[in-house]
Amino acid sequence: MTTTAEKTTLMTEGPIGKKIIAFAFPLFLGNLFQQLYNTADSLIVGNFLGSNALAAVSSSGNLIFLMVGFFHGIAAGAGVVIARYYGARELESVKKAVHTTIAFGLAAGIFLTAAGVLLTSRILLWMGTPADVLPESAVYFRIYFMGSLSFVMYNVFVGILQSVGDSRHPLVYLIVSSVINILLDLLLVGVLGFGVGAAAFATILSQFISALLCLFRLVFQSPEDYRVCLKLIRFDFPMLKQIIANGLPAGFQNSIIALANVVVQSNINKFGKMAVAGCGAYSKIEGFGFLPITCFSLALTTFISQNLGAKQYERAKKGARFGILCSITMAEAVGIFIYLTIPALISAFNRTPEVIAYGTAQARTVTLFYFLLSFSHCIAGILRGAGKASVPMVTMLCFWCIVRVSYITLIVRLIPVINVIFWAYPLTWSLSSIVFLIYFLKADWVHGFEK
Repeated sequence: MTTTAEKTTLMTEGPIGKKIIAFAFPLFLGNLFQQLYNTADSLIVGNFLGSNALAAVSSSGNLIFLMVGFFHGIAAGAGVVIARYYGARELESVKKAVHTTIAFGLAAGIFLTAAGVLLTSRILLWMGTPADVLPESAVYFRIYFMGSLSFVMYNVFVGILQSVGDSRHPLVYLIVSSVINILLDLLLVGVLGFGVGAAAFATILSQFISALLCLFRLVFQSPEDYRVCLKLIRFDFPMLKQIIANGLPAGFQNSIIALANVVVQSNINKFGKMAVAGCGAYSKIEGFGFLPITCFSLALTTFISQNLGAKQYERAKKGARFGILCSITMAEAVGIFIYLTIPALISAFNRTPEVIAYGTAQARTVTLFYFLLSFSHCIAGILRGAGKASVPMVTMLCFWCIVRVSYITLIVRLIPVINVIFWAYPLTWSLSSIVFLIYFLKADWVHGFEK
């Protein structure tokens, strides 16, 4: 029998809009705090250590996502499997999926630590990182990847909690780690002047604390349905096969998109360190535009997985439409705000006029198209939740990788202006949105688990 405490995590019951918003709102706040502490690195480094250090830290996103995106995709696949079994109330399968996911996370974290430390310098050189930025970039990335296990396991634990409908506790833990990260940044960089390596250390230490808090919740405070027993952490290979089948498309998609964005970053690097700093500062601001996109796409994945697991097809369709509408409305509102205020926002990172000019140019090219980005991510989240992760993988591979890289490679040679690079994003968002809209309206995606 399902207890009252357990019912609160089920998304197969109650008003659809209320359930989605109640789940998405803590995700929104959690991502907000995560973005705040990611931005804190750049704000503090840019103001205390200068443009070179800002360029070293602010350009980190694409390389980090290249290294970790594959494993995050697998973890997302695990979340789909857990949510589906949880919605169907197949609790033994839930437990197997949870413990297998944690075992996978441990193996992935160890592998990523070794790969990140060994490959950082080669990848930075391949990206054409400016010579005066390269030493500090290498220090930042090496220290960051030494903490790979902490952020891989944090994402695994959060994925488990979110898959069963708990987005509140990850929010609390993220607030704690955000405050710790900012205080450590101010102490180590602002007061003691230790450099960019200290900013990376502050990030991994705060992430390690949040991972431990999540683990404590799963081991000692979670319902029996998905409670973690440390002795049971091992690979269940039939379950691992399901997790890989659901997560591999998302992992491959993340890696390919990240690789494409690294190519974009390498082209930006050719315009010098001011361009790297300006565009890197904008990327931190852009993270706030991703907040409604990320929270609703994740909420939709969980909502769709649980409801299709419970065979509530019409409820899944209604929830999908509601989530898409909320996400694109909020994303566009944030985009308009950034468009109007971007010079002041960039100047908070660095007041060099050239840095502000580059960041402003990128923002005023892409921000009004956030609704397209939101739509694509929401449909991708819906389809992953429906067990059709290969559809967003193929779509994004075609448009966000092949088309984007081809466009930049060809057009920049003909028109060597940085704005040409910026237009690659709205162009590829538009193309993917058209394909996703057609598929969403025409395909039978609600029976993905049964085919």
